Amino acid sequence: MTTAPALTGTYAWNPTPRLCITVHGLAGPQGSKSPAGWGRSRKTGKNIPLMRESSAKVKPWRDKVATAIQAALLTGEAHHLTGPVRADITFTMPKPTSAPKRRRTYPAVSPDIDKLERSTYDAITTSGAWEDDGRVIESHTRKVYPGEHPDALDQPGAIIRLYTLGDPT
Repeated sequence: MTTAPALTGTYAWNPTPRLCITVHGLAGPQGSKSPAGWGRSRKTGKNIPLMRESSAKVKPWRDKVATAIQAALLTGEAHHLTGPVRADITFTMPKPTSAPKRRRTYPAVSPDIDKLERSTYDAITTSGAWEDDGRVIESHTRKVYPGEHPDALDQPGAIIRLYTLGDPT
């Protein structure tokens, strides 16, 4: 009789990301929707409310992320992701002019980090790098201001690193 390997509580992630890109631009949060009228359901034929994204920043951000990933996939700098994925994303947010100049500050303000993740994950799905963002089983996402973290960019944008599990041995 064969027994399953003991669970250690950690995963053996590949040390090198399968996809690593830098995207410049203002990250757009996705989540809140507002009504945009009524339409007819293709499945049932009934009238249903049409919803649209509240934030005008979502589409440009998703387009930039998807374009950067598609370019990386075409040049071979990135690979399609199959199996479980770990996401490590650093969003560099614009520092408000009212923020102190001589001490470190934290972007503990909107947009919510989960809404930034959601728009970025949807862009990765649109790019074809993975089939669905349900593949993400572990994530580490942070918001920083320029120059205040080792992964911070010098302007708004994001560094996206996606890792896959190593070969089981």
